[in-house]
Amino acid sequence: MIRVTSSPAPQTDGFELTGDRAAFAQQVLGRYPEDRKASAIIPLLDLAQRENGGWLSMAAKDWVAAACGVAPIRVYEVASFYTMFYERPMGEHIIQVCRTTPCWLRGADGLTKACKDHLGIGLGETTADRKFSLVEVECLGACVNAPMVQINDDYFEDLDASKMVAVLDALAANQAPGIGSQVGRDGSAPEGQDSVLQGFDPTVNAGRVFPDYSTPAEA
Repeated sequence: MIRVTSSPAPQTDGFELTGDRAAFAQQVLGRYPEDRKASAIIPLLDLAQRENGGWLSMAAKDWVAAACGVAPIRVYEVASFYTMFYERPMGEHIIQVCRTTPCWLRGADGLTKACKDHLGIGLGETTADRKFSLVEVECLGACVNAPMVQINDDYFEDLDASKMVAVLDALAANQAPGIGSQVGRDGSAPEGQDSVLQGFDPTVNAGRVFPDYSTPAEA
């Protein structure tokens, strides 16, 4: 059947959000005036994708269009623009390898190669057991912890090829690998022991002792 993508009548084919997602969708829509419901397209697409098993079917996109009161093409444009949305079935674990300059300089190509070799798939492909999909994306905003990947909602940082494979093996075994830095850094703090502000006295400012503000000032 030919679909007319500019049709004003979305064809949802029975797709609906359920449970907490349905309630949250109504909360999101309630943030906007009746003539500004299109502002909810992105958060509703995210909810629809999670409801639909990690990808956006045509029915899911049309449901978003109906909920926001817009022509379906408005939703298709958004879904096809952002790399966070997938318009075909994906694996249980979607590996997004950041390839922007800081990660690339720190070895992102090696992470992509490790994933390809270990999983036996290429970019844009999914393993036969539908456990993993592999894509490359632009900056994920964790440059100081490069190289890094995002897998579903979680960041794995300070990676190399062997650490990348260890994360994949844990996920394949239905385990929960530690998220964040894979070398034990505290957030984006330096590796190892603190090397700055040793013996820092917070009561001193440029050699001057701060007044004791804990007591009331004299009248």
